[in-house]
Amino acid sequence: MVKQRKPYKQYSCEFKREAVRLMNESGRPASEVAMELGIRRNQLYKWQTQLDGKGEQAFTGRGRPRKDAQSEVSRLKQENERLREENEILKKAAVFFAKELG
Repeated sequence: MVKQRKPYKQYSCEFKREAVRLMNESGRPASEVAMELGIRRNQLYKWQTQLDGKGEQAFTGRGRPRKDAQSEVSRLKQENERLREENEILKKAAVFFAKELG
């Protein structure tokens, strides 16, 4: 019997901002605030990090990027890394051959 996983619960921007504000200003432990809101404690910390990093631009998207966009980015990162390695090899080869000629 295959168990189906529950779909991810989505929270509004306002809920996330209010949850972080409540965690920061209430003086109560994050675990207590999280239990009261029905979310995980680490999710509160994740939202706080996003809010601190992006400010007003935080929570504007709809979660993770789609698979096809994500694979394109990862493919380009791999290609970029490969090209950097090839560039380093060519630089070393140029130095080697310059020593041979000189």
